[in-house]
Amino acid sequence: MSNQSGQLNHSWVQSHHPAQPELKLQQQSHREQMFYYFAYGSCMCPVDLKRSLGENTHPYVIGPGILTGYRLGFYLYSPKRKCGVLDVVQDPQTSVKGVLYKLPWRLSEHLDKREGVSQGVYRHELVDIHHHNQIYKNVRTYTVVNKLPEEMAPNDWYFNTVLRGAITCGLPEEYCWHLFNHMHQLQRRHQQGQIKRSA
Repeated sequence: MSNQSGQLNHSWVQSHHPAQPELKLQQQSHREQMFYYFAYGSCMCPVDLKRSLGENTHPYVIGPGILTGYRLGFYLYSPKRKCGVLDVVQDPQTSVKGVLYKLPWRLSEHLDKREGVSQGVYRHELVDIHHHNQIYKNVRTYTVVNKLPEEMAPNDWYFNTVLRGAITCGLPEEYCWHLFNHMHQLQRRHQQGQIKRSA
């Protein structure tokens, strides 16, 4: 896995040129209202985000961002994905790495729909995001409204989408491994639980 992951990280990250999207974003922001969005789960993957928002989102990627005072956890079961999905929980001792986007305001409603805001699944949370020695204020992220008491494992599709987004958008290799290990351990625990129940 380590060799494969290293190759994927190298080739995918090299293909991302942050300077060019930043120039496009500056031109875009003159034409329409924009908002900052911090993704930490499957929305880190621009390809998967495109599926919900209806247009290519890679040009809107600013780059890796850090949310301090929170930690990641799989505290929501998604009936659509049939597995546990990611959430952020306040924790002063830790931080979460993810992807900072600058999106056109016209996509706001589509993003809310993806996150189930009107159904009370996720809600907006305005946070500060650190990116390249700069702090972005009032960045939108989403947090689960009714959290599970303990984490629920992701399925393989969600696992791969989260990891692909993290690698594609240049999150540090150490953090990608942290994500991999967290999700892998949850899956193993889930499989062991199934074996015990069927025994």
